[in-house]
Amino acid sequence: MTAETKAYEARIWRATVLTLFPEMFPGPLGVSLAGKALASGLWILEARDIRDSATDRHRSVDDTPAGGGPGMVLRADVLAAAIDAADSGPDRPKDRPRNRPRLLMSPRGRPLTQSQVVELAAGPGPLIVCGRFEGVDQRVIAARGLEEVSIGDYVLSGGELAAMALIDACVRLLPGVMGKPGSGTEESFSDGLLEYPQYTRPQEFEGQAIPDVLVSGDHAKVAAWRLAEAEALTRARRPDLWAAKNSGQKPPKNTTKG
Repeated sequence: MTAETKAYEARIWRATVLTLFPEMFPGPLGVSLAGKALASGLWILEARDIRDSATDRHRSVDDTPAGGGPGMVLRADVLAAAIDAADSGPDRPKDRPRNRPRLLMSPRGRPLTQSQVVELAAGPGPLIVCGRFEGVDQRVIAARGLEEVSIGDYVLSGGELAAMALIDACVRLLPGVMGKPGSGTEESFSDGLLEYPQYTRPQEFEGQAIPDVLVSGDHAKVAAWRLAEAEALTRARRPDLWAAKNSGQKPPKNTTKG
């Protein structure tokens, strides 16, 4: 790889994923918008196996919980070594940013929001740790500055699917990924509201017609209708978002400890 190529790659948004199942990637990220952008070199996906940082011949990465209990816990020393190798080890590209976000996908984390996605998409790209088993040793979370992020109040088998959701949300906002520059500005959560209803041809479907205002050609009336519908949907379905928007505050944080 030439110096010019290395310098170019250093400027590209990069998602580094630490996982016990690197074969799960790219998965859904290899198709549609994200897949086309990945193939075109608009972003880089790096899936690294946590087991590569294990030190015994069995490539052990977990141990029993201190204090007893079911399941296993990812070891602090192994995961710390994996993080260090990805972000500051000898195989780290010299031009890769050192201070990029370090995230741990966790049901007890702060809920992922569109504003956080926008912030992540504008940066160099995150390092994402995918938890498994009963969780991750708390000491490595503190020692390596991992920010816990949740995609909902439920528990998955591991953090891989959650990481894919986060990455997809970011990648679609990268320059050149979506067809029109404004495609991401009128979606749910872009301004604290859910998106208004959408319609297209045919003009009538099973006795239901497209609302007259949308075919009136009056752009001001269309904009007013869409705003009113977005507000009504948000009030009905997400009173937390509606309250936050009207108070000027962010939505309440997740307090789930699962």
